[in-house]
Parts: sequence; structure tokens; C-alpha cells
Amino acid sequence: MKDHLVIFDTTLRDGEQSPGASMTKEEKLRVARQLERMRVDVIEAGFAAASPGDFDAIKSIASIVRESTVCSLARSNENDIRRAGEAIKPAVSGRIHTFIATSPIHMEKKLRMTPDQVVESAIRAVNWAREYTDDVEFSAEDAVRSDVDFLCRIFEEVIKAGARTINVPDTVGYSVPSVWGDLMRTLIERVPGAGQVVWSTHCHNDLGMAVANSLSAVLAGARQVECTINGLGERAGNASLEEVVMAVRTRADLFPVQTRIDATQIVPASKLVSQITGYPVQPNKAVVGANAFAHESGIHQDGVLKHRETYEIMRAEDVGWAQNKLVLGKHSGRNAFKSRLAALAIVLDSEEALNAAFARFKELADKKHEIFDEDLQALVSDEDVTQEGEYYKLVYSRVCSETGETPAADVTLNVDGVEKKAAGIGSGPVDATFKAIESVAESGAQLLLYSVNAITTGTDAQGEVTVRLGKDGRIVNGNGADTDIVIASAKAYLNALNKLQIPDRVDPQGDV
Repeated sequence: MKDHLVIFDTTLRDGEQSPGASMTKEEKLRVARQLERMRVDVIEAGFAAASPGDFDAIKSIASIVRESTVCSLARSNENDIRRAGEAIKPAVSGRIHTFIATSPIHMEKKLRMTPDQVVESAIRAVNWAREYTDDVEFSAEDAVRSDVDFLCRIFEEVIKAGARTINVPDTVGYSVPSVWGDLMRTLIERVPGAGQVVWSTHCHNDLGMAVANSLSAVLAGARQVECTINGLGERAGNASLEEVVMAVRTRADLFPVQTRIDATQIVPASKLVSQITGYPVQPNKAVVGANAFAHESGIHQDGVLKHRETYEIMRAEDVGWAQNKLVLGKHSGRNAFKSRLAALAIVLDSEEALNAAFARFKELADKKHEIFDEDLQALVSDEDVTQEGEYYKLVYSRVCSETGETPAADVTLNVDGVEKKAAGIGSGPVDATFKAIESVAESGAQLLLYSVNAITTGTDAQGEVTVRLGKDGRIVNGNGADTDIVIASAKAYLNALNKLQIPDRVDPQGDV
């Protein structure tokens, strides 16, 4: 029998710390439902003490998720632990994940604590957490640069205090596979009580080795991997869930473990997270990239046609690519629409919300003959976007772009209930539209990113636009989708402006 490898997904916590990737509560609920559908073991739903919004989102996720453990991160102080404990109370299975830095540079420069004080703080945190749940995880932040003897000491003490999972993070993405595997093996061998806990690894991708380091840790005895959909995460990201899962599955001859993940839900999860966060997946991304199973070379094409396994080590349909089928059209009824949303794990709160979404679907079907699953995901995402904090709303837009003439745009915006008209000129229709909007908003924000992605194939495909704005140190992503790319662009820009109106969340003073 192979050991069970626990898949701990932190897309909703560590992944959300990517610049501009913050999600609304409704978006987090959609992602959580998809993670549960994919049979993720542990969903780290957020950092309860970071903000009231984070607390509310974690509590809501804990209320609806039944098949996965719902986890909240917490620093090793009483307030954080108690906020986490309250947030996970509704969960069928809840976990508190507490951490403290253990490297000399972090203890001295950031915490300003002695090693003895750090150990005492960790023990207290585990004891507080156990007042709420027996499922307590402890992480040694920046373990990669920590003294091994000190790691053995603190891990021994938190195991005695009742921690069930011990996480060893490469917080800054500094390690390499051989060294990381050796560290994990050494800790498991040297820490008293090591056999009583699940050993976990959490690797960042700063040197492009997060997945390789995670897999090396598995070979050395780790039985939990912390990862995110699409490798989302701050800086260069985290270990990619889809790559870890498929590596273990494909190389079953090497790995003495297996996961319970439903791999056919990987691509739908990837697309959902990409659409919600505005972080597109690169075409050559392993497993979930658009070209992951494409063959350009004639030699490769010939080989695959003769026998698939000549050049493919996985089947596209095994990770969910086969699910991208045409499902609905303009003649489809409300029940068919509702059934397809349910199949995609999209749950609308009321009949009114369903009716509004169905009306938008019919409007889209008049513009676009073939409606794909991705279109429905984008449609619901766009609905969430327009309902969430709509200080600015697009009422009307008209653009003119002719050869040899300067593009111009006229827009009418609803600004906090008051309609305002504006005009702008620019180097193109999108630029002119943005300038017209900005002449009303006067936000002073800097445009950091403008990205366009076709949601499906065909010239009538919806365009999905991501706009990233920066202002006073804040970075937000705005998203918009429409068959008219200029309208999609305007929606995305206004969505970003609306997010700038909302006070930013408070980030944790550390990260595993």
C-alpha cells in the first residue's frame, strides 16, 4: 500500500498575496467549491486576523465545505489564534496553521526575540490552537535559513504540545532539491516524536525549483505538500498543485505515495483561478497551459498519431482538457443553464441572482453562437465584478477608430449614482477609452499591466481583459469580459478603480 500524500492548497491565502490577486468573498467561495470538487485534502482559506473580510470569507468557506479540511493561518500570538479558531468553528473539519520565524536573521531583525522566546511563543500558540481543534499545524518560517539543531529543538517542543503536522517551508525559494531532501530526511531522523506527526513542505519558486524541492521532500519522507493552483503566489509563486499531483501520479514507479485528487478537475480549477485573479496561464505551462498537449513538430505529430505514448506521458483528458465542450446555445432553457452551472460548481445565492445570470447568458448567446464552459465561468465572474463595490459603472461607450485619424472615445459613467459624460483621444480605441474614464475618475493611478486573453476559440470569442493599477503602494487587478474587446477593457479598468475605492486588507507580518 502506498502512503497518502496530503495536498494542502493555499491558493486562497498565499496565492492571494500575489500583487493584485485579491479576491472577493464570493470569488473565494467559488474557488473553495472547486477545490473541494477536486478533492483537495486541506484548503487554507485565508489569514483570519488579517482583516474582517478575511475572517468572514474563512467562516463562510468553513460553513459550506464538507469534504475538505478548512484551515486558517495565524501568527503565534493569542489574538491571531483566537480569530482563526472562531473563523473555522463552522467547519466539519477545521485546522489552525500557526507559524513563527526560526532563522537567525528573522529572529534578530524582524521578531527581535531570542531563540528561547521563540520556542516559548510556539508552544503557547499550539496550546491556544488546541482549545479550538486537535488539528494543529506548526510552521517554522524561513526554515531554509534556520539552524538545524534549533529546528529539531522547536519541532520537538511543538510536537509535545500537540501539533499534528510539522511544516518545513523554503520561504524565500533558496534551496535546491538535493539539499532540501537532505534537510527533510535529517529532521525526520533526529526530531523525537517525528513518527507521531505528518511532515509537510512548503516551497517557493524564486529559483524555479519549488516543485522539484517539494518532490524531493516527498522522497525524503514528507507526506504533505503545500501548493497552489497554477503556482500562484507572491514573488515567483509557490509549488504548482497540478505539477506535484501529476508528477506523483505519472511517476508512480518512483514515488511511494498517492493522492486522492480528482485530476479531471485540474484544468477547470486552473481556468477558474486564472479568470478570477487576472493572472493568465502561460501557453507552455506544464499540465494546464494551452500548448501542454500540442505537437507542432511533424515527427512528434506522426509519432502521436501512431501511438500516443511516443511523445505524451499524460492524457489531456485525464487532467480535464476533454471537458471544454460546447454545452449551451441561444435556444437553451433556464433549467439547462442552471444544471450546467451546478456541474461547474457555480452556486448562485438566490432565484433573483439566477434570473439575472440567465438574462446575461441570453444576451451573450445573441452575440456568440457557441457558449462554452469557460464563457459561463467568465459570465459569472463578470457578474460578481459588477456587483461588488460598484462606485464606477459603465453606462455607455462609443469609440471611433479610422485609418489616418486619431482614435476617439465617448463614455458615460455612473459615478456613485450620478451620470457623467466624458471624451478622450488616444493612440488606439482602448487608450482613448481609458483616458476618457480617467478624465472623470481623476484617480492618478498608474497602469501597470494591460492583458487580453481569448476565453475560447473563434473570432466571436469573448475577450477577457486584465488591468493592473498601482497607486500609493497599492496594486489591484481589474477584470472584464465581453465579445467587444473595448467594452471588456472599459469594464476591467472600472473594476480596478472600484477596488481602489475599497480599503486594502492588512497583510500578515510574515509568510511561510
